[in-house]
Amino acid sequence: MNPYLVVASRIQYEFEEIKKITERIQLGWEKAQKTSDDLYIDSVALNLHDFYNGLERLFEFIAENIDGIKLSGNRWHQELLRQMTFALKGIRPVVITHELSEKLDEYRSFRLLVRNVYAHHFKPERIKHLIENISMVFKDCERQLGEFCQYLSSLDS
Repeated sequence: MNPYLVVASRIQYEFEEIKKITERIQLGWEKAQKTSDDLYIDSVALNLHDFYNGLERLFEFIAENIDGIKLSGNRWHQELLRQMTFALKGIRPVVITHELSEKLDEYRSFRLLVRNVYAHHFKPERIKHLIENISMVFKDCERQLGEFCQYLSSLDS
């Protein structure tokens, strides 16, 4: 079995899940705006957490199965995101652009907040910025990871 096709297939599968999460984020936000119910804010925050978590799982899978590296240490989450912006000569091209990684870093930071703050302390204005950008960030991820999958599929030939 071709390991590159395994990685490409995993990216495609996980991305369908991430797409569903993105839709849930937008739906939850709409309901939060209509009802002013904080429970919808909690739902949106959890789904924003899952959005980045899903992407990070993909980046980990790429790092372990293509790059041959399992990062560790206090800053491995930041380093993993940064690693995806580098081409590794003879191994792989850039997975995502530096510009996209900066946008994703906001979602990574928010995920940390979700993990460390009581839900009733979430601030809708902080979440609003992430929601306003989620469609564009998702499309950029979809395009760039799609290009990476095409590269991996070309290695099968």
